[in-house]
Amino acid sequence: MSEINGRQIRTYSGSPYPLGATWDGSGVNFTIFSENAEAVDLCIFEQAYGAPEVARIRVREQTDNVWHVYLPEARPGWMYGYRVHGPFDPANGHRFNGNKLLLDPYAKATTGRIEWSDAMFGYPVGSDAEDRDTQFDDRDNAAGMPKAVVIESAFSWGEDKPPRTEWADTLIYEAHVKGMTKLHPAIAPDLQGTYAGLADHRIIEYLQDLGVTALELLPVHQFIDDKHLLDKGLTNYWGYNTLSFFAPEPRFASTRGAGARVNEFKTMVKSLHRAGIEVILDVVYNHTAEGNHYGPTLSFRGIDNKSYYRLVEGDERYYMDYTGTGNTLNPLNPRAVQLIMDSLRYWVLEMHVDGFRFDLAAALARGMHEADRLSAFFDIIHQDPVLSQVKLIAEPWDVGPGGYQVGNFPVLWAEWNGRYRDAIRRFWRGDPWQMGELGYRLTGSSDLYGHNGRRPTASINFITAHDGFTLHDLVSYNDKHNDANGEGGEDGTNDNLSWNSGAEGPTNDIEVNALRAKRMRSFIATLLVSQGVPMLLHGDEFGRSQDGNNNAYCQDNEISWLDWDLTPEQRQLLEWTKRVTKLRRDHPVLRRRRYFQGRAIRGAGVKDISWLQPDGTEMTDEAWDEGDQALGVYIAGASTDLLDVRGDPLTDENMLLILNGRDEDVLFTLPVHGRRRGGWRVALDSARPREQSTPVRGGTYTVASRSIAVLAQPSGL
Repeated sequence: MSEINGRQIRTYSGSPYPLGATWDGSGVNFTIFSENAEAVDLCIFEQAYGAPEVARIRVREQTDNVWHVYLPEARPGWMYGYRVHGPFDPANGHRFNGNKLLLDPYAKATTGRIEWSDAMFGYPVGSDAEDRDTQFDDRDNAAGMPKAVVIESAFSWGEDKPPRTEWADTLIYEAHVKGMTKLHPAIAPDLQGTYAGLADHRIIEYLQDLGVTALELLPVHQFIDDKHLLDKGLTNYWGYNTLSFFAPEPRFASTRGAGARVNEFKTMVKSLHRAGIEVILDVVYNHTAEGNHYGPTLSFRGIDNKSYYRLVEGDERYYMDYTGTGNTLNPLNPRAVQLIMDSLRYWVLEMHVDGFRFDLAAALARGMHEADRLSAFFDIIHQDPVLSQVKLIAEPWDVGPGGYQVGNFPVLWAEWNGRYRDAIRRFWRGDPWQMGELGYRLTGSSDLYGHNGRRPTASINFITAHDGFTLHDLVSYNDKHNDANGEGGEDGTNDNLSWNSGAEGPTNDIEVNALRAKRMRSFIATLLVSQGVPMLLHGDEFGRSQDGNNNAYCQDNEISWLDWDLTPEQRQLLEWTKRVTKLRRDHPVLRRRRYFQGRAIRGAGVKDISWLQPDGTEMTDEAWDEGDQALGVYIAGASTDLLDVRGDPLTDENMLLILNGRDEDVLFTLPVHGRRRGGWRVALDSARPREQSTPVRGGTYTVASRSIAVLAQPSGL
């Protein structure tokens, strides 16, 4: 028996599973894993902040290192946390401290943010000693810690079904929950920047008009604002600083109450599904918000540091840091892997999301400190009947040695193709000697993904992402402008391309703006006519700017939020983007499910793909090796390798992609196939954005400098 406000509360042993706090309609079962703990206390609260617990219940039952207790009086809405007791022995990897209230790693909802104080650390912060983290701190942190909240998981999903869009038909739109709608004038102020804001019919209709089939959200797992950012008046806007792998971030909810926040997220997913749009979550299972050995004790570190984290062999005071954040979760420990798998299944089964993009996924792939040996984590996912059916996307690198693993992930996985990004940027910048690389990237990167049975859809093609310049800034700034981040401009990568020093030499603002607009159109068109799965960064479709900040991770303000008050030029770019997405949607030759073979199609008299020089002749080995910057890609509209989702053959128009990366216009001789010449029409031309379906007269077509043209021809010609 325990007592809460003078009332006796019965306790029973309960069950070791499922982990977390589970309401069964009669009471709540509380469970927490800790292999090395000596004792565990469940703490019950009536207030979120500033008040001590109203009950501290010793959890006496343990099964297979899972501590469990059942409270028949407990109900949804109860707030709780844990105090875990054991050795404080940092040199041997143990950092238990019963003075610290800890968040349940399986909490489905929480009360809010951390109120920072020195008590959040397991050691005396006031000391400057290098070994200060080895000293024990006895201050209680409960007053400023978020509390886990018991929820009622029932939700009226109705007939909700996952869209299950085929990879080949997918267009991903990377967005931030708050940034997407915070400034949208048509959305109610109390819904701006929230899950409910994303579910607004105007946002959904905008995404549909743009051709988006999957919304990829920056982290929505509850994260914390780093103390050093708050001290500078900044926040962790992007959210790559996870505190809870199950609870949705409270600051993105318009509703009060932890359970209501969970339901608001579910309603958002349900609304997007109804419109045929999938929801993909950017997830950060490679590290947590607790940082290195000088970091706070908030959850995993105090529950079982040695089980949850990768520690330095032989000196377990320190953490292996493959992530650049101070720590790395330990995928070699079965319970750490279980945490990740349970979280992934929860978001699919309970929250109905459709897939995941794994941040710094190479950190999870590391076996015994090796990045070229994929760990058991991936084998487990492949065998899982739930997770093997959703979209899985890897960011295939981390910051450790050998961490760049583009092309090395297994079947079922797609990857952010960093080599695609770099090759397309270099080509449109005007770098020579790019033709061979460009050829692979335009056609699905068979050199990266074909070796183990993966298809072109393994390549997630992108020009920009949240991390780096926006598309507008990529073609506008020679250098990053990150002073607002308070790090003296030293943060962020130098991904500038020196666009303003191009040989075209614009001489006034009108020319400069026209040149930037053309280059943005060229980038967008190239992305959307490349084989593979395209990903657009939110706002790139209309040329959003961050004023040159290419690392806006801490800018929760107008620098990062989408400004929906579009200029005429932005509206023109938006219409261009819609045209190109429609072209891709209407033409299956631009979203093939198999690689090109480069061989003749039976009965057609042409190859499925031909690479052409400006004079109309096929590329030679010498031409591929030369520094030329203009080529044509002829794609046959009839091919036995062009199949629909059922495997049935498709027919389409012949397509001719002409890319001119030179500083001067190129007169391109059009290919002659079939019985007669002609039949070509202009589908797109980034130098002539208003030209559409215009017949091409004669056998040549002029493509302006730094431009791409797409011509179409009936396949019967």
